[in-house]
Amino acid sequence: MDRKIIEQHVTYEEYEKIKEILGREPNLVELGIFSAMWSEHCSYKSSRPHLKKFPTEAPWVVQGPGENAGIIMVDEEKQICAAFKVESHNHPSFIEPFHGAATGVGGILRDVFTMGARPVACMDSLRFGELHDPKMRYVAKGVVSGISHYGNCVGVPTVGGEVYFDSCYQTNPLVNAFALGIVRKDKIFYAKAAGVGNPVIYVGSKTGRDGIHGATMASEEFSSEEEVEKKVNVQVGDPFIEKLLIEACLEAMEKDGIVAIQDMGAAGLTSSSVEMASRGGVGIKLDLDKVPLREENMTPYEIMLSESQERMLVVCEKGKEEEIMEVFRKWELDACVIGEIIEEPVIRLFWHGDKVAELPIKALTDEAPVYYRPFKTPKYIIENRNYNQNEIPEPENYNEITKKLLSSPTIASKRWIYRQYDHMVQINTVIYPGGDASLIRVKESKKGIAISSDCNARYCYLNPYEGGKIAVAEAARNVACTGARPKAITDCLNFGSPEDPEIMWQFVKATDGMADACRILETPVVSGNVSFYNETTTEKGKRAVYPTPTVVCVGVIDDIEKRMTSFFKSPEDVIILLGENTGNVSGSEYQKLVTGTIKGQGQTIDLQFEKTLQNALIESIEKGMIKSAHDVSEGGLTVALFESAFERELGFEVELSEDIRTDFLFFGEEQSRVIITVSPEKVEEALEFFKKKTVPAKVIGTVTAQKTGIIKHKGKEVVNLSIPEAKQLYETALEKELSGEGN
Repeated sequence: MDRKIIEQHVTYEEYEKIKEILGREPNLVELGIFSAMWSEHCSYKSSRPHLKKFPTEAPWVVQGPGENAGIIMVDEEKQICAAFKVESHNHPSFIEPFHGAATGVGGILRDVFTMGARPVACMDSLRFGELHDPKMRYVAKGVVSGISHYGNCVGVPTVGGEVYFDSCYQTNPLVNAFALGIVRKDKIFYAKAAGVGNPVIYVGSKTGRDGIHGATMASEEFSSEEEVEKKVNVQVGDPFIEKLLIEACLEAMEKDGIVAIQDMGAAGLTSSSVEMASRGGVGIKLDLDKVPLREENMTPYEIMLSESQERMLVVCEKGKEEEIMEVFRKWELDACVIGEIIEEPVIRLFWHGDKVAELPIKALTDEAPVYYRPFKTPKYIIENRNYNQNEIPEPENYNEITKKLLSSPTIASKRWIYRQYDHMVQINTVIYPGGDASLIRVKESKKGIAISSDCNARYCYLNPYEGGKIAVAEAARNVACTGARPKAITDCLNFGSPEDPEIMWQFVKATDGMADACRILETPVVSGNVSFYNETTTEKGKRAVYPTPTVVCVGVIDDIEKRMTSFFKSPEDVIILLGENTGNVSGSEYQKLVTGTIKGQGQTIDLQFEKTLQNALIESIEKGMIKSAHDVSEGGLTVALFESAFERELGFEVELSEDIRTDFLFFGEEQSRVIITVSPEKVEEALEFFKKKTVPAKVIGTVTAQKTGIIKHKGKEVVNLSIPEAKQLYETALEKELSGEGN
């Protein structure tokens, strides 16, 4: 194959199609543009057929997929909306952890304020390998530092997130960044170019050589040996410029002259110009010699494919360009006209008066290749069907097992991480990081917005269909635990190579499950991102991550004063379990702890019951019936009880009576369970309420003032731990692991 084709990551068949479209050989600039726009990251060529399964509409959805961010209505009376999206920055964060993660935050913020929304919250879903590896400790600390640096400097709070640790991420960590902004419905802006003759304005930082071919790098696997040479593909961000850009864009949007606006994200000037023109059914002409540059002798190829950060592309009404640019100059940002909208649906590029490229817009977007990849059931799925969890040896000391679980990096407090984030800037955060979901107030409204990020990739690995359902359901359940009603999700689908039929099977089944959950739970998908090729070639062969379809659920609580938190409130409060224990430890943290692996058919979920549970939980909170609510997840019922006790260092006495093996009962991770507490005088009312709602509810114990956590099974005391001691382990374990002390 021609070296020119290989270097652009275009297949021979794609190259032949390009020649057919153009009726000639493309030049290098044109080939680079095709390479970027036809990359997996930009074109969704392997995932597009399957994404159509997702429900995307509801009465409260203002903008679904297809724009820079999705939008839902939050307050109908005051026409207040929330714009939000999650995206991946995986490969860059492994190659250059600090800048890779930082620019992930910057990019997702631009997706939100491009819609006219002021960013008010960030969240991050992170996946790292095991921390016994010094390289992984370096990556984890670098990623957290990059996130905190960018978010803190730009003045947008990081209000929560999630972090998992598994060996499958050892050479391919995942960094998924989420942002949410507030906008009035009549102030929403779109990236849809219009108006022949309207000027195209470049705004923001000058263009450099950083990030060239970042989109194509995100659409390929790489070997560990390539890490150093690919550092050039990683962008470098400046949060102080981003802050100026946010304020300048929001001010310019008040001038009533902007027709369309889009950030220069993946593929930089190429994607922003082409996508805006495509949405508007128009063409675009650019004079590349007018683009502000920070490096000498840059070529048209480099200018079009640079992913330098903090840059926007604006189409404004002809005659109003000076007024718009004056706003940006006031904020000390570069702003200049670099082109115009044309009628012919092509992108036409000039360099000092010479035409250097001309390509049909639709060929780059709507007519990009679509692949219906073959898929087949992986061998490990077939082998796991006969797994019997009774093969797991029963522990002799439940106190020690409980302490080890509370010290596990995946379960332990993420305080070391979130205390580096300013989660109180803008003073909207009402429920802080560390709870089931974060909650922010909506100024000028009684309402609040709850946000939760979830995905247990182990469940998705063992059973992608059920795991996909659970990712949606748990994110929604955590939102419901605050009293907010789940409204919509945004997702980031992280998988290995779609060219591997077994990986593609994981993707198909996981998205099937997600789609079913979204329909039943009435949480449409309004935005998202697909990240394929999360695998690395090592000496032992290819190593792919577990299928990790990250879900961020956004919900709305009608009265923020009725919000619910997850921790026990007072001694003598009664602990009630909603849902039923079945003792399934397949894919659980307990199974991994005692066997060193995960096996079986994973967890399952009844979505109709899940919906019933969430609706009943939300109503009970609205009625002021309960005092705390905490989702049972990793580590099972035992871990959930201790987590509920830590905030105020209250104890508890719990008695379980099910005829289930003790360790499976205590540490099973079966779905659709919530621990609630009620005051003694409301116990009968609560039990009767949930009975009418057909939600199993039973008293399992009481909150105590003794600062001891006691759990019995069939009258026998099995766990008896000091709450302060357990809390100390829980809150310091991750920091010790990251410092190398845990090894």
